[in-house]
Amino acid sequence: MEPLKDPSDLLEFERLSYHAERPGFRITELQISRSQKVPWHYHTNVQDTFYVLEGNLRIFLRDPKEEIRLAPGETYSVAPRRPHLVTNAGNGSAVFLVLQAGEYDFVPLTLN
Repeated sequence: MEPLKDPSDLLEFERLSYHAERPGFRITELQISRSQKVPWHYHTNVQDTFYVLEGNLRIFLRDPKEEIRLAPGETYSVAPRRPHLVTNAGNGSAVFLVLQAGEYDFVPLTLN
């Protein structure tokens, strides 16, 4: 698929806001419910660094296949071009930050 500059139509979230946004850098704050997720995707040149504020996250990765669980205060970075899916791993809402540096794109994937 073609890279997207604004994937908000593909994302499921309770709340989305941007902080410290400027060319080549941004911090996105997302709140997702138990049933919501950020679908499979990757970024061409951007590393995602996740920081959990509230709740719990599960990050599924490919190449190689891996599953990461994060609690409040924990972080994890996903390298550019590595496919990943983000889900809520708790019973309530999960609130987390995603720090990104570089020219942003979002390449949606369909994985079985």
